[in-house]
Amino acid sequence: MVFTGFFLTFLQKSRGFLTQTHNKTLFHTKQKTTICFFLIFINTKTKHLTESRHFYIFKTNFNIRKGKMTQIIAFANQKGGVGKTTTAINIGTSLAAIKKRVLLVDLDPQGNAGTGLGFERASHRQSAYGVIMGTANAADNILTTAIPNLHLLPSSQALAGTDIDMLGMENCEFRLRNALQPIKDYYDYILFDCPPALGYLTINALTAADSVIVPLQCEFFALEGVQQLVDTITVVQEKWNPDLKILGVLLTMYDRRYGLTRAVDEDVRKTFGDLVFKTVVPRNVRVSEALSHGKPALFYDFNSTGAQAYLRVATEVVERTTGDE
Repeated sequence: MVFTGFFLTFLQKSRGFLTQTHNKTLFHTKQKTTICFFLIFINTKTKHLTESRHFYIFKTNFNIRKGKMTQIIAFANQKGGVGKTTTAINIGTSLAAIKKRVLLVDLDPQGNAGTGLGFERASHRQSAYGVIMGTANAADNILTTAIPNLHLLPSSQALAGTDIDMLGMENCEFRLRNALQPIKDYYDYILFDCPPALGYLTINALTAADSVIVPLQCEFFALEGVQQLVDTITVVQEKWNPDLKILGVLLTMYDRRYGLTRAVDEDVRKTFGDLVFKTVVPRNVRVSEALSHGKPALFYDFNSTGAQAYLRVATEVVERTTGDE
């Protein structure tokens, strides 16, 4: 009875959003029901995401997916404050909500992807650092989150010294790719949250990735910063990963009330054409509040404009990577 009542209440609150007429969203047919039950499971299971236990992946329930290609996506921009980590968390959560197996790899020494999912730095010893440096294997450092289908390879402060530690190492650009190879086939998507720099960590992510999503804040110097990243991607393509491509450019913190926002939007679409996602992520206080509570926007305020936008972006990601609609 309690579950049924909660379900009806949730549907009533979500009704306006779920019945939107957007042509291609996650909320059509089966996926509407999938997300509804997914959110109900989370909200009835735990009040706070941090209440969940943290397990290692291979002690839980994932099996190798036969005959399916894992999509590896790097979220990169050497400029900070563009919504890169927020985007990685919320797209990862949205993909998990439609039953995609997702691993989020936090390569930023600040560790915000972990805290945004309810983890405290001092609560675990696992880290991507040892995995990249070859002193630990990926399987022993992957944590489950309270979100079904979403796992985390967390960051640590040690990652800040990676550029120095890798000096002189042979084939250091391939360390992340090689380290993830044993667990790659357990996931539909592996997402890299890159640091706001173009050092060895970002180079490793780009070398291991199939594609790149570039979050771009709508501000005056936005395109100037992206050009540096595009130049780096070109170098990676030439030297280490010829199949790397830009999956899309995502406009974040979008406020259509400002002429500058609209001007940047026009310039970016003129420069990158169809690579720019149709969906823009609006400036939304609920998204910011969600991270401070250790929750993705999808669970903090499902009906917020930010959560809705990220769900639509996730739809575009699925379409661009698999062709599914």
